Amino acid sequence: MELTSEAKTEKTVVIEADRISLTEVIMKTEKEKMLAGELYDAFCSELLQARNRSRVLCQTLNTADPTNEAVYRQTLLQLIGKGGDTALITPPFHCDYGANIELGERVYFNFNCIVLDVCLVKIGDFTLFGPAVQIYTGTHPMNAELRRKQEFGKPVEIGSDVWVGGGAIICPGVKIGSKTVIGAGSVVTKDIPEGVFAAGNPCRVIREITE
Repeated sequence: MELTSEAKTEKTVVIEADRISLTEVIMKTEKEKMLAGELYDAFCSELLQARNRSRVLCQTLNTADPTNEAVYRQTLLQLIGKGGDTALITPPFHCDYGANIELGERVYFNFNCIVLDVCLVKIGDFTLFGPAVQIYTGTHPMNAELRRKQEFGKPVEIGSDVWVGGGAIICPGVKIGSKTVIGAGSVVTKDIPEGVFAAGNPCRVIREITE
């Protein structure tokens, strides 16, 4: 049976759409895969260069004269993807890329915080992090053979006016609601709603904050 001209056109459009979609998949860079939460090669040249850039900027931040506000602010503007103009970060501070960190107004990090920003880390206004808080977006396959070559990530989102106590660990893919308090030393493996006090390993809601 011969196809009508309209059917032929529709079939051509579908084929072209499939071809474009296939091309997009094939042409994705390792960085694009990383940011999309897909398996990627962390040791490609583009990502190695990006991490080296971040390490140089972190070293500048961590060794600069603490009274030199101009160097401090300029370094944060170069390092942090968004929010470096008002961020208050007490050195030493370390991150994978910096470019994937988006901060609201006047976010504060105390000494020795680490942000592994393989995927987006989004933090709301006036959120506070105690000393040695660690935020992870990077993770690895359970399959050992695959783990040798590739990794992937899950974004982390933390609301406004959150207080994260010292030594807490925020695991990949976690969301923490606004005005929540996370107890010191907690390991946050699952989403925590807004307006609660949560603590423990694994972190769990203890009570609502009513005061």
